[in-house]
Amino acid sequence: MAFEDRRDAGARLATRLLHYAAEQPIVLALPRGGVPVADEVAHALGVALDVWIVRKLGAPDNPELGIGAVSEGGHVYLNDELVRRTQLSPVELAEAIRLKQREVEERVRRFRSVAPLPPVRGRTVLLVDDGIAMGATARAAIQAIRVLGPSKLVLAVPVGAAETLDSLRDEVDDLVCLMPVQDFSAVGAYYEDFAPVPDAEVTRILERARVVFEVTTKGYAATANR
Repeated sequence: MAFEDRRDAGARLATRLLHYAAEQPIVLALPRGGVPVADEVAHALGVALDVWIVRKLGAPDNPELGIGAVSEGGHVYLNDELVRRTQLSPVELAEAIRLKQREVEERVRRFRSVAPLPPVRGRTVLLVDDGIAMGATARAAIQAIRVLGPSKLVLAVPVGAAETLDSLRDEVDDLVCLMPVQDFSAVGAYYEDFAPVPDAEVTRILERARVVFEVTTKGYAATANR
């Protein structure tokens, strides 16, 4: 096992991202598994944490096989080769996408009920997940976030399939992975504890992170004005 749990992975990943702290980036987590990882990163850098909602589009006979992904902002990524293998009709594919779009919209409402997404344009964005296998969700998120105009987009994960990571490098300004794996099996194989992260835990982490960031920011401002 490479990591004890997502918190351990996030704390270790943060050490590779500390040089971005001066740019005051926004950390965007891919929920649900990426949220505890990103929380450690945001805390270490003293910056804001939020989520970017993406839902994997699984093959009908194998939901774990990501043939694409649907992102907030209306972006849809499809792996054309895998879609062909599923032999889905255009109508079936359109319906599958529509259902995932509804899931994305529902999760945006759930996780952003307290506060909207902070401005992204012109800022450095650290996009964080707990790992990358096929990369469909990461790719959909990257393409959607690019539309918002960040000055720099960094993909950061504790572990990932080396081949997938290589295919993503040209899509981001920087890619940080603690453990690129050639013969990759599954993300959970590299964690001792890879228990599911409930929605309630995601909400709790986000609410606490927002409070801590606001208090810290106000404290820095008060000190600077003395």
